[in-house]
Amino acid sequence: MIKVSLVSLGCAKNLVDSEIMVGHLLKAGMAVVPEADGADVVIVNTCSFIDSSKEESINHILAAHQSRGMRKKRKDQKLIVAGCMAQRFSGDLTTSLHDEVDAFIGLDQVTTIAPIIEKLFAHERESHAAPENFIAGRSTFIPDYDTPRFRLTPKHFAYVKIAEGCNHPCTFCIIPQIRGRHRSRTVASVVAEARQLVSEGVKELNLISQDTTFFGMDTWEQSPNSRTPVDSSRGTALTTLLRELNAIEGDFWIRLLYTHPAHWSDELIRTIAECPKVARYIDIPLQHISDHMLGLMQRETSSAYIRNLIARIRAGVPGIAVRTTFIVGFPGETDADVDELCDFIRETKFERLGVFRYSQEEGTRAAKRDEQIPKKTKEARWHRVMALQKEIAAEVSQRYVGRTLRVLVEEPGVARGEADAPDIDGRVYLPLTVPVGDFVEVKITGCEDYDLLALPVGQKPAIRKVARQAQ
Repeated sequence: MIKVSLVSLGCAKNLVDSEIMVGHLLKAGMAVVPEADGADVVIVNTCSFIDSSKEESINHILAAHQSRGMRKKRKDQKLIVAGCMAQRFSGDLTTSLHDEVDAFIGLDQVTTIAPIIEKLFAHERESHAAPENFIAGRSTFIPDYDTPRFRLTPKHFAYVKIAEGCNHPCTFCIIPQIRGRHRSRTVASVVAEARQLVSEGVKELNLISQDTTFFGMDTWEQSPNSRTPVDSSRGTALTTLLRELNAIEGDFWIRLLYTHPAHWSDELIRTIAECPKVARYIDIPLQHISDHMLGLMQRETSSAYIRNLIARIRAGVPGIAVRTTFIVGFPGETDADVDELCDFIRETKFERLGVFRYSQEEGTRAAKRDEQIPKKTKEARWHRVMALQKEIAAEVSQRYVGRTLRVLVEEPGVARGEADAPDIDGRVYLPLTVPVGDFVEVKITGCEDYDLLALPVGQKPAIRKVARQAQ
C-alpha cells in the first residue's frame, strides 16, 4: 500500500483542494499518513498569492527534500508539488527545483492524483531527467457535490467551495491568471453537499470562492462579466442558495466569506436578515476607500458606493459584524490617501479588520507601475492602520461585556461567536469543561483586545481561596 503525506498551505480554497486530493487517494486504496517519515510520497500543496506565501512554499519543498535525503530508507520517496505556485511557475520551477521535485501538478490534477502517483512508481526516473510536469493550460476544474473529499477541518465545521476562478480586473492580484475565469457550481450541487455535511454533524458551513457574491452571475445571459455594481433590487443565485441552505433541517450556521462589494444587492441584505441560520457576519474585502486608490486598483467601486453599502448592510441586518481588509503601500498611494483611509476606519469602526502590505506580484499590472512605495514607508503605514484598529477592536470587544452570546466550541477552552470566522478572527475563552463541537450560551465577563472571556450561562466564577499571611 502506498503511503502519502500531504502538507496544505495557503487559504481555505487551497485546503478544499487538499481535501479532494486526500479523498481520491483514499478511494484508490492509498493510505494518508501525518508524518513524512513514514510516507512513500510527500505532496506540498502550495500557495502563490503574495511573496511571503511563495517563500513559505519553497521552504516547505526544500525541507521535504532535505528530510528525504537524510532518511536512508526513504531515498526513493517521491516529492510532488501541487497548488497555485505549481500552476503559476511550473516551467521555471522545473528548472530551479530540478533535483528536488519528482512531479508538478496543477489545480486541475487534484482528481487524478492517484494515477499520477502510480505512474511515478511505475517508471523509474532516469538520472538527470527533468521532473514530470502534468500541468496543461489554465485551470477549468470545479468540484461537485459528489467529488470524493476527506475533510481536514474539525468535525464541527467545513468549507464549501461554491465557485472557482475570478473575473475581476484588480491590478494587484494574480489569482485570475492562476485559477482561471469564474465558474459557479449549481445551487443544487451546493445544497446536496451541505445536506450531507449537516447529516455528518457539521455545525458551521463556510461558503467560499474568490468572489462569493458573483455566484451564478457567470451563467447570466446578459452581461455576465459586468464590471459595474449589480442592480441593487435584483435577486441572485446566491440569495436562492442561502434560502435553500437555511431551509435544511438542523442546528448550524452558514457563514458568507470573500464577498466583493460590487455585487452586493438589497435582496442579498434582505435574505441574510430573513435567514436565521446565516451568521450575522460578512467578509467584504474593500482594499481602500480613496477614489484615487480604488481607480488605480480597478476595484469597480467608488468611495461613495462603499460608504452607502456599509450603511445599507448595517441598517438591513442590525448587529451584523463586518470584516474587511485593506492594502497599504500600493503604487501611487499618497499620505492623503492613507489619511482618508484612517478617517474612514475611525468613522466606520469595523468589527473585524485586517491590513496587507502591498506585494509587488510578477505578472500584475500594478507591479509594472513606476510609483512603487519604499518598504519602510509601507511598514510605517501598516503599523499606523493596525494601531488604529487595535483601539477600535478594544472598543468593539468592550461592547460585548455583560452580554449573552451563542458560541461554537472550537477546542477545549476556546470558542467562536457569530462574529468570528475560523482562523482569522478573535476567540472566546471559556472553561475547559465545555464540550468541543457544541453550541453553548455564554455570558461575556471580560475582553482582551480582539478576544473575549466568558462563562456558560448560570455558571459563576470560581472563588479562589488566598491564604492569610502571618502577621
